[in-house]
Amino acid sequence: MLIKAGVDISRLKREIRRSLTTVQIIYNIYEEEIVITSTYEGSHGEGSLHYDDNAYDLRKPRDYAKEIEMKLRGALGPSFDVVLEGDHIHIEYDPKT
Repeated sequence: MLIKAGVDISRLKREIRRSLTTVQIIYNIYEEEIVITSTYEGSHGEGSLHYDDNAYDLRKPRDYAKEIEMKLRGALGPSFDVVLEGDHIHIEYDPKT
């Protein structure tokens, strides 16, 4: 797992941090390297869970991005939102209950 220069994962809350283990397992299946590109730093939309330390972004995988997105959704479950965006995958802990 790589972390982009200037990105700080130390503030991530427990549940979103735990998701990194699942992400690593799925990325390993596809032989992709995880690169965390953002947590709370940077510019995010108003009300973004990045600012609540409950979200991070991953560099979009070279290959199999859509498949990885779908596997992450299934593996992380309904308390997490996984969104394939232009150049990254956004993951946030957002329980609906």
